Amino acid sequence: MTGPPRVRPGEFAFALLGFPLAMLGLLLALLGTYAGGVLALTVLGLPALAAEVRAARLAGRLHRWLLRLLGVRIEPPARIAAAAGVVGWVRASLTDGPAWRAVAYLFVRLPLALLGFLAALVLPALGAVMIGMSLYLGVARPDGHPPGARVALAVPGGLLLLLATPWAVRANTDLNVWAGRALLGPSRSQQELTDLRRARSTMIAEHTSSLRRIEQDLHDGTQAHLVALAMLLALVEDAVRPDDERVRHLVGRARAQTDDTIAELRRLIHGIDPTALQDGLPAALRTLGADAALPVDLALHMPQRAQAGIERIAYFCTAELLTNAVKHSAATRVRLDATAADGRLRIAVTDDGRGGAEIGAGTGLAGLRERLAAVDGTLRIDSPPGGPTRAEITLPTNL
Repeated sequence: MTGPPRVRPGEFAFALLGFPLAMLGLLLALLGTYAGGVLALTVLGLPALAAEVRAARLAGRLHRWLLRLLGVRIEPPARIAAAAGVVGWVRASLTDGPAWRAVAYLFVRLPLALLGFLAALVLPALGAVMIGMSLYLGVARPDGHPPGARVALAVPGGLLLLLATPWAVRANTDLNVWAGRALLGPSRSQQELTDLRRARSTMIAEHTSSLRRIEQDLHDGTQAHLVALAMLLALVEDAVRPDDERVRHLVGRARAQTDDTIAELRRLIHGIDPTALQDGLPAALRTLGADAALPVDLALHMPQRAQAGIERIAYFCTAELLTNAVKHSAATRVRLDATAADGRLRIAVTDDGRGGAEIGAGTGLAGLRERLAAVDGTLRIDSPPGGPTRAEITLPTNL
């Protein structure tokens, strides 16, 4: 047989602090609903309801913080979509599902808070009073008579109330946790989307780390062995007799093939993890501009550092855009603008070529768009006939 549940101090604190907050929350919900109903026939009715649901969202944030006293962390729902103008603000507010669920929570919270207050404070206090008064009447006998059956039964009754307190507090805690997760957290679809994004971020980080390990192994292992083999072949060539033309020819061919393999391996290593990215994306973009076949004007403003996987994708996409400008645009000059602010990374490549570039026209732009879409990135092309062509990629700095 298991004993009563162990009640944590946070559960009592939640029950005592939650009651006044629940009263204020219900008052907010009632006033907002009443104001919206009274003003329903005027132009102020819908704005009043919109203000109520937004206030309920703020109250929900406070209650999520309060639930941390129970050791429960509830992920906040997605923010209300931004909208321009008063009409857009009202529409976005009234069509926001999490906001209405927060309003429902304010109505549900007061009964739960009342039960929690009774369980955490009134129940043990009543049990202690019953036991104390029964013992007092049994010992002091203020009226000169022995205590009756009611007084005698008050002691076990008080003990039962004290024993029931942990169960009551835990039951109320479970109800509050269930209501908080159901009404204050993200919807099921939003939570699934959040989990998918986290899994994607983890996968990209692990993929980037794996590529770096492969690059390190190729650089320190395979390349080093090939260099040692090339040196050995050079020693063999020096040791071959000058009149043995056939052997010297074979050794020379082996050395040439080894040198070609080393060069190809170095290009492969650079494609896996560009050395320039080790110093950050701005340095890598400067290297791209310096190595381009056309003059490249750079304008970089990147105070924020992006995630390693994002920087890698941005680097290769920019390299592809510069390659397209060189191969297909007949341009004489290119401008590269890169900014990182407010959690977004934007890189624009503008050339003075003939224009007419389109996604899906055989220049690899469709592949770039798909690659960017995998990390919530976008590709925009503005290329009227006659030019200029502006290709802009936008990515989140972190996933």
